[in-house]
Parts: sequence; C-alpha cells; structure tokens
Amino acid sequence: MKIGYARTSTFDQKAGLDGQFEQLVVTGCNKIFSEQVSSVAEREQLNLALDFAREGDVLVIVRLDRLARSTRDLLGIIDALETKKVGLRVLDFGGTEMDTQSPTGRLMLTMFGALAQFERELMLVRQREGIERAKRDGKYRGRIPTARRRLPEMRDLAAEGLSPPEIAARLNCSRASVYRLLKEDRS
Repeated sequence: MKIGYARTSTFDQKAGLDGQFEQLVVTGCNKIFSEQVSSVAEREQLNLALDFAREGDVLVIVRLDRLARSTRDLLGIIDALETKKVGLRVLDFGGTEMDTQSPTGRLMLTMFGALAQFERELMLVRQREGIERAKRDGKYRGRIPTARRRLPEMRDLAAEGLSPPEIAARLNCSRASVYRLLKEDRS
C-alpha cells in the first residue's frame, strides 16, 4: 500500500498543501495523511502515518523537507520505517525520484539529508550575521510592539471599569501585556 504524507508549516500555505495532496493522489497513494504544522512542532499526522504503515507498505512524500527537520530526525524516521519493513519514496528529490528500498537510495537520502541540514544551518548563521550588521548600522529596529500601540485604548477601557482580562479579550492581545502596560502607565 502507498501511504502519502503532506505537510506545510503554516495555514497560509494552503496551495502548497493542495499541490502535495494532488501529487500523492496521482502517484496512487491509497491513504494520505496531511497537516499544517511547523516541522519543530509535534507532527501528529506523521506519527499516525508511521503507526498506520505495515510491512511492505511505502511512505510517499513529495519533498524531503516536508518530512524531517534535521538529519537526526530523518535517520530516526528511516530507522522506524526500516524496523517495520516500510519503504520511503521521495517524488521530487532534486529533479529525480528516490526510493529507500535500495542501498543506493538509502545512501543518497542520508547524504542529501545531511546537506540540507548543513545548508539550513548556514542560512541561519548568515541571517544572524545580517541582523547584527544591521543593528550596528542602526538599520535594524526589531519587531514593532503591537500591544504598546493600543495603550490609549487600554486606558479608555480601564477608565470604563473593564478588568485587564476583559480588555485583553476585547483588544485581542495578551492579559500579561495589558497588566504590564497599564502598570507602567500608572508609574
């Protein structure tokens, strides 16, 4: 049986999830698990797919980055699949298709997983360096605090007698921000 798994990191990527789903259907997946969750969060549907898979089945994904967050994570998933005698098929593996049911496929997957993790780590280093450079040059200000801009509204609502939790609910911000900003405002 072919078991499909599709994932995007955010709800804003609905088209990406739909595209993966379509590719998995065309490939002939009998059962498809999909979710919109960050790879660092608990991936409930991936766990369900891994539990569902039986000996002789193949887990099919569109791209490797939809499955694992790091080489260690990838190797753990592959190990779990191999223990159950389940194959892994990656539809878009750098312009080609890859299947772990062969020794060459397993070797390629491990190597590319390591390279993908290395590339991600380099990107994060470059990003941190760029932010530090921008801070030194006075061009980086960080995120604009959203709750602080609503302080005048918080004052008005507090003057009307609303409690901080009621203010937070009405303004759609955290209670902690309301408590903190009103306290600072009184000081």
